Amino acid sequence: MTELGSGSWPPAPLRTDRLVLRASAAQDRPAFVELFSSPEVGTYVGGARPHEDLEAAMPEVPGNRPGAFVVERDGAMIGVVTLDPGKDGRTDLGYLFLPRAWGHGYAAEACGAVLDWFADARPGAPVSLVTQTANGRAMRLAARLGFTEVERYEEFGAEQWRGVRDAGGPAPGIAAD
Repeated sequence: MTELGSGSWPPAPLRTDRLVLRASAAQDRPAFVELFSSPEVGTYVGGARPHEDLEAAMPEVPGNRPGAFVVERDGAMIGVVTLDPGKDGRTDLGYLFLPRAWGHGYAAEACGAVLDWFADARPGAPVSLVTQTANGRAMRLAARLGFTEVERYEEFGAEQWRGVRDAGGPAPGIAAD
């Protein structure tokens, strides 16, 4: 994705009632290592990576690229939401949260804020989301965010689900759990 919106990256931090979504900083490095080495987080995304390997390879400022938003709660990183180039001119939405942040509605709140920002930055641009059908939480979140199924397919030894959300405003019914 060469350009996410009308301005340069990163945009001003996005704020919700409980969260700040911002560019990555060096202070986020330990949370990125924890995120990518977590067996729980890795369940539906190809598995956890070894902590030692991440410590050795992780850049000083991880996730420092257009389309990556660090999700912060009370001054600490709890997850990341990403926008990346996808199939057929769509933009792919992705997200990962630390297990201690699960079950509080943070993913819906953060993804909703990013989708709203993107709808303003790239009016009319569709967004897609892919998840494993076995990931019930992700499937429920996709529905809450307004994604509708366009295909299912086998990849990485599991059934994958792809949904699309046309840009055009906030997704209906997003509220914290």
